[in-house]
Amino acid sequence: MRKIWFLFLILAGYTAMAQNTPTCYRISLSDKNNSPYSISNPSVFLSQRALDKRARFNIAITEQDFPVNPQYIQQIKAIDANIQVLCTSKWMNTVTIYCPDSTKPATIFALPFVTNVLPVADYDLQGMKKQLQTFENNYVSIVSNPAKDSMADLDYGEGYRQIALHNGHLLHKEGFLGNGMLIAVFDAGWAGVDTSVYFHPLFENGQILGTRDLIPGRHNVFEGHYHGTIVTSIMAILAEGTLVGTAPKANYFFIRSEHPLSEELIEEDFWAQAAEIADSLGADVINSSLGYTTFRDFPQGDFTYEDVDGVTSIASRAATILGQKGVVVCVSAGNEGTSPWYHIGHPADAFDILAVGAANVMGHIAGFSSRGPSYDGRVKPDITSVGVNTTCIWPDDRLGEADGTSLACPVAAGLCACLWQALPEKTASEIMQIVRESSSCYNNPNDSLGYGIPDFYAAYQNHAHDGVPEHIIPSAHIFPNPCTNQFNISSREDNIDRVELFSIDGKLVLSTCPDKHYYISVNVQDVPAGFYIGRIYLKNKQIQTFRIIKQ
Repeated sequence: MRKIWFLFLILAGYTAMAQNTPTCYRISLSDKNNSPYSISNPSVFLSQRALDKRARFNIAITEQDFPVNPQYIQQIKAIDANIQVLCTSKWMNTVTIYCPDSTKPATIFALPFVTNVLPVADYDLQGMKKQLQTFENNYVSIVSNPAKDSMADLDYGEGYRQIALHNGHLLHKEGFLGNGMLIAVFDAGWAGVDTSVYFHPLFENGQILGTRDLIPGRHNVFEGHYHGTIVTSIMAILAEGTLVGTAPKANYFFIRSEHPLSEELIEEDFWAQAAEIADSLGADVINSSLGYTTFRDFPQGDFTYEDVDGVTSIASRAATILGQKGVVVCVSAGNEGTSPWYHIGHPADAFDILAVGAANVMGHIAGFSSRGPSYDGRVKPDITSVGVNTTCIWPDDRLGEADGTSLACPVAAGLCACLWQALPEKTASEIMQIVRESSSCYNNPNDSLGYGIPDFYAAYQNHAHDGVPEHIIPSAHIFPNPCTNQFNISSREDNIDRVELFSIDGKLVLSTCPDKHYYISVNVQDVPAGFYIGRIYLKNKQIQTFRIIKQ
């Protein structure tokens, strides 16, 4: 399994921590009776930002939001002095414990409020308290291109193509760079972020709001693994001429839910707790470049494809709830497309989320990208973004490229934050659906691209005028798309003045002025196959953008 969905992740020097019998268990509880928490005092368990968000979108606060009953936790811990609580899930009403005495789980199961005891790991807790090693960097170094693109106000450097595929640079030009949005990132570590020249402005500007380390024995997310560093750079960096991320003005919160040296079922428990933390903080978007299929170090926790149903996995259930509580949930689809597993994993199978596959900058699916559908037949992945030769910053402050759905996910997640900034009246579920509907295969989804490559600027344009009289909304219609030798543009307003077509790297491919201002056929017979960005200049001085696929 590739739990961290990063194609070139090297787990160098792995030291097995497995013991012969489980030492960690997920305890399921029957109720929250006699809870000290109440709906009338939610500030005890939800931040003010979260409360404001619940009120804004009319999301009810219920008993599900109550933390696990502390009386039940104390009774479990009283069974043995060596029992330690590793994490809890208020939504699932579970407590995950370390219990080295294999005779005690039966005693725990006998408690009247316990409904199930499930082994989830065989951690050596003392061994885990040792320093997490820093891994060897495995990157492809590239040279920054300082030239500005004619279509962009910001100089995106080598990162231009991965944002331009989604017309994200046009969303940025409208002033939407993620300002005021909170993105929670779940990952394995952010080595080097606290000393990086590129990340330094985020600390100076107060954009990194905090961190949580859920892994036992760890207390500093800036030590250990660098996967989160790479992932976050794709969203957060603002270094013109080098890399401009997809949400460089957003705020960030880092949660380590993944232990890079271990592959055990308990990591889904940590993911569920991370989801609840993100909700309690009032996060707007989460990026999780993590996923689960099989567990090398705890094979009794392995799943099968039949379990990729959105409900079997605790992480998938938590992801669904997170989406329903007003968070745009972006998770990597996985890198199993060339492995025997082949399909997406958990929590990419969740409902009400965006599972993100990987493509190159031409929109062609990456062979390694995990395929859908979910076992119950839903379209997966939901969308696809750039996960091949994706530009990122490595922890030694080098500009590089990397492959994986880990890289595709933050491209999309950052742009989701910008889109929601642009459409603040929309709910999280509406934003995710708008993104799907803007995608290149929405009317004909498939198991590789899902609904396809989103056009975030078109998503904004299509909904920015909601409630505005129809006569002032750009109305040009482009068809067919994809096209072969030509495509057509029609406008009921009879106001087409000029049409331009740009390649994905911003070069002008063609420009034409129509004889008729309500209909134009654009000849692209000599244009190479690929994705193109178009502009329609209208007589009323409005500009309508579109994307076209030349087959």
